Amino acid sequence: MARLNLLLLALIVFSSLALITSQHQARKLYNELQVELASAKRFEEEMGRLQIEQSTWSTPTRIEKVARERLGMRLPDAGHTRVLGNDVSARGGSQ
Repeated sequence: MARLNLLLLALIVFSSLALITSQHQARKLYNELQVELASAKRFEEEMGRLQIEQSTWSTPTRIEKVARERLGMRLPDAGHTRVLGNDVSARGGSQ
């Protein structure tokens, strides 16, 4: 009987330690999860800001301004412009 009581006591102590360890691990993992969720939220906010910045930098007006001011580019004169058509009959072939 005493041996059975000692065995049961050992099992209770072992299961108590296992419970404490698993609860500690669960709390630790929950804290890590909260840190990672906060980090993900910061990254999403930064991504939103970067998308807004990209759309601002890529507007046609800004691109034209940079091309004109920094690169010295300009629109070609009408005499230097040639418009090509996509007319099949003008090429002389039919498909």
